[in-house]
Amino acid sequence: MLLEYIQAALYHAKYEILPDDGSYYGEIPECNGVYANADTLEKCREELREVLEEWVLFRVYKNLSLPSIDQIELLVKEVA
Repeated sequence: MLLEYIQAALYHAKYEILPDDGSYYGEIPECNGVYANADTLEKCREELREVLEEWVLFRVYKNLSLPSIDQIELLVKEVA
């Protein structure tokens, strides 16, 4: 389920070439604060995936909700 969530989120990624230096910027609008910047599109995609994984783990650790993406929900449950 986690892999499906990450793949779905990455499918929603938006990329652009920054006019200042020609680097690539990517973000996932549904995941507030998930963005990356790199010299190539491939590196930008890799960094964005890493940032997304860390973002998901951080939100789980802090017991914060995760947005539903393409009807995929990761529910954080508190355990004793």
